[in-house]
Amino acid sequence: MAVYSMTGFATAHTAPQGEAGAAATGSGPGLEIRSVNSRFLDLVFKLPEELRGTEPALRELLNSRLKRGKVELRAWTENRSEPSIRSPGVGELQRLVGVQDAIRAWLPTAAPLSVAEVMQLTGRQAAAPGNQHDPLMELATQALDALLAARAREGERLAAMLTDRLGQLRTLAREAAPLIPQLVALQRQRFLDRWNEALGPEAATVGATEQARDRALTEATAYAIRIDVAEELTRLGSHLEEIERLIRKGGEVGKRLDFLIQELHREANTLGSKSSSIELTRISVDMKVLIEQMREQVQNIE
Repeated sequence: MAVYSMTGFATAHTAPQGEAGAAATGSGPGLEIRSVNSRFLDLVFKLPEELRGTEPALRELLNSRLKRGKVELRAWTENRSEPSIRSPGVGELQRLVGVQDAIRAWLPTAAPLSVAEVMQLTGRQAAAPGNQHDPLMELATQALDALLAARAREGERLAAMLTDRLGQLRTLAREAAPLIPQLVALQRQRFLDRWNEALGPEAATVGATEQARDRALTEATAYAIRIDVAEELTRLGSHLEEIERLIRKGGEVGKRLDFLIQELHREANTLGSKSSSIELTRISVDMKVLIEQMREQVQNIE
C-alpha cells in the first residue's frame, strides 16, 4: 500500500458539447478540491446556492475515501447556453414590474431595477438546481481520483526522502558505537596515570600500584556508566526499523510516524547530553538535524 501525502490539488469541468455537433444548453458545473495537512479530516465546502443540495452527498463521498487533511471543495456553475445571455420572458418582466411598483408605493425613494438586476433575478428563476446533482457528483468522483493520485505521488516522494534520512541516521549510529569504548579506555588510562603521579616514585610499591590500579578501575567504571549510550543507540536502531516497516506498509501511518520521530529526537538529545567528546557531540547534532527534517515531512503524511 502506498504512503499518501495530505497535500494535493485537483479540478474537473463539464466537457463542452458544442464541439461534438450539438450545442450545449443550460449551465454545467465545475469543481476543484485542494487539501493540506491536518491532524484530522476537516471538510470545507464552498458551493453556490443552486448546488447547496449536493453537500451531503459530497461529504459522504469525501469521507469514504479520505482519512486525514483539511480538504476544501469548491464548485461553481458555468453558463454554456447559446446565446450566452437569455432574454427574460414577458411574464417574468410583468411580475418584476408589479413587485417593483408595490415596493415603491411604500418606499417612494427606492431606486428602480437596473438591467443587470433584472437579468440576475430572471437568471435565478431559470436555474434548475436539481439537474446539477448527477453531473456534479460525477465531476467530484473524477476530481477525487485525481486528488488521490496527486497525494500518492507526493507520498512516494516523502517516503523516498524518509528512507534516505533513515540511512544517514544508521550511518551516524554506526559511527557513534565504537567511540564509547575508546573514550572509556582513554579515561581509564588517565585515571591510572593520575594516581601513579599522586603517589610519587617513593610510594611506587607493589601494594601502592595495585591500590592505584583498583581506584583507577573504579573511577573508569563509574565514568563508563555515566557516558554509556549503548541503550540509546539500541532504542534508536529499533525506532529506525519500525519507521522503515511503516513506510513499506503504507496506508494511514502518519500519526505513528509522528510519534516515532518524537522518540528519535529524545534518543538523540540523550546522546548529546551524555557526550564526552567533540565527535560524539557532532554526531548528536547531525542526528537532530536529520530528525527535524523528517519531522517536518511526516506532518504531511496521511
